[in-house]
This record gives sequence, C-alpha cells and structure tokens, in this order.
Amino acid sequence: MNRPFPAACALGDINRHFWLLRSVARSMDIDLSAAMAEGRLTEAGYAEMVTRCRASSCSATCMAWLACQQAIADAAPDGCANAEQLNRLKS
Repeated sequence: MNRPFPAACALGDINRHFWLLRSVARSMDIDLSAAMAEGRLTEAGYAEMVTRCRASSCSATCMAWLACQQAIADAAPDGCANAEQLNRLKS
C-alpha cells in the first residue's frame, strides 16, 4: 500500500493544531483573522503556520504555556514552532 507521505512526515490533527495556534496567538493579543484582513498575514502564511504546528513536537509545551497565562503575553512560548511569526505579528 502506497502512502502519500513517509511515516516520518505524519502530521498531527489539523483541528487540534489550528486551535492551539489560535489560542497561543490570542494569548498574545493577536487576532490572526484580523492580521489577514489587514494584509499582515496571507492565507498561505496562515496555512503554513498551521502545518508547521502540526509537524512539530512542541504542542505539549504550548499547552502548558497556555495553562499558565494570566495576562497578555509579550512573546510566544520558547520552543513554539511559530514563535518567530507570532512575535513578528505581535510587534
């Protein structure tokens, strides 16, 4: 049986990582939909961020970080696969 991707390229659940990305962004006071409407984030860029999250192994780190957030965060969690992009959108 042929697989479309090698087993090593398996991605995580799209819904889980979509909402994880949105939650981290929201904790940083970033509205990803507004960023797209304003032209600061393309649809392709957004899709790449979700895919990057799905392909990474940092979801436990991001979930733990989210559980500790009590105020608007100044930066993405250390080790987040999308930290660079989120921090750029924050500035």
